[in-house]
Amino acid sequence: MTSASSHRKNRVLVLGAGLVARPLVRYLLEQARFPVTVASRTVSKAEALVNGHQRGTARALDIRQVDELEALVSAHDLTVSLLPAPLHPTVGRLCLKHGKHMATTSYMSPEMRQLGPEASRKELVFLNECGVDPGIDHMTAMRIFHDIRDRGGRIVSFKSYCGGLPAPDANDNPLGYKFSWAPRGVLVAAGSSARYLLDGRVIQVPGRDLLGHVHMLDMNGVGPFEAYPNRDSMSYIETYGLHDVTTMFRGTLRYPGHCERWKAWVELGLFDDTVMDFPERTLRGVLAALMSGAHDSRMPREVAARLRLEPSADPVETLGWLGFYSDEALDEDVHSPLDALAQAMLARMRYRPGESDMIVMHHEVLSQFSGHREETTMNLVDYGIPYGDSSMARTVSLPVAIGVRLILEGQVNEYGVIAPVSEPIYTPILDELDTLGIHCQEQTREKPL
Repeated sequence: MTSASSHRKNRVLVLGAGLVARPLVRYLLEQARFPVTVASRTVSKAEALVNGHQRGTARALDIRQVDELEALVSAHDLTVSLLPAPLHPTVGRLCLKHGKHMATTSYMSPEMRQLGPEASRKELVFLNECGVDPGIDHMTAMRIFHDIRDRGGRIVSFKSYCGGLPAPDANDNPLGYKFSWAPRGVLVAAGSSARYLLDGRVIQVPGRDLLGHVHMLDMNGVGPFEAYPNRDSMSYIETYGLHDVTTMFRGTLRYPGHCERWKAWVELGLFDDTVMDFPERTLRGVLAALMSGAHDSRMPREVAARLRLEPSADPVETLGWLGFYSDEALDEDVHSPLDALAQAMLARMRYRPGESDMIVMHHEVLSQFSGHREETTMNLVDYGIPYGDSSMARTVSLPVAIGVRLILEGQVNEYGVIAPVSEPIYTPILDELDTLGIHCQEQTREKPL
């Protein structure tokens, strides 16, 4: 750790005070011992995170007030952006202008990558993808890859899975899923296209078919889970330097039944984000509009017929649990079927006080050596703290918090827009996460040729 006098220079600005911010802010204040300013549109949220700490400051900030944002960025040594990902490049450009470091937990967008050459010239670190997924997944994978290469091996196949779910004792609703944030992002992702490499063949999955590409995964007694493709796995061949692999797959994990249920609702049109006119402003009215004015009293049977299922089938009955056969009024900001689905889910699928969430992550790496093959697995199973920080909050924000400390202590000598895939970055982060109770367990066994 650096000296007390140097900490006065290590001023950190945190933009955003959302649900994952607390572990980051507390780590920077209490363990890294840095001065921290938390800026949020709702200043009370920032004040709650700072909680009167002597090194903490809370500020109200409307991100659209660029002059105020610039003044804050220029007054700090590093800015952590927990804002929506499309806003990161705006923050990044201000950091470039004033010669400041930056860190985020988000995927590295093309717009962020464009800032890389100038950041490198100015010897600035713009650390991206340093959360859980992306983040811990990268770091644990690269630790395995580097070990294999150091021992003369070659990576043949890589499969990686991650899911944020209710802990088993909190998994008590018909959907096997809960939200501690707005559901929209999860719903949009469930309709996104995907691409992966399997046994040398590139598989393209259109968004409408995503939830039909499912297989089962059991993690040593945790699970079983359904797994389906997560975005573009192919882009990570370059990130990881895996140019000889025949399989490259990144997947999302959910409890069994999830994919069949959501796939049926995609077919109904409930994942459509197109603005529509709902003559009847109720959840039932949304279904009626999607089914060309289906008769209210026969709605479940008509839904079943449309889906070619029995009325007792899970996707049909669970729509009733969500309220889609009721006259529950739509919120004013509901303008699409996806909006209505998000409203219904958020009303019924929140975590109750004291309930825990769970993060599960699993890697499978097949490697080739002279005379034998090896299969290496990595498992992470982490639970939220009842009445405390969720697992999602801890696994998203603690990696970037440790990364911030490393940057400001001068331990990161890799400049530009980077992900945590080099050993001097991922080793200290993973080692410290282990001391903080986030354990990544690896196991390797030989396989005959």
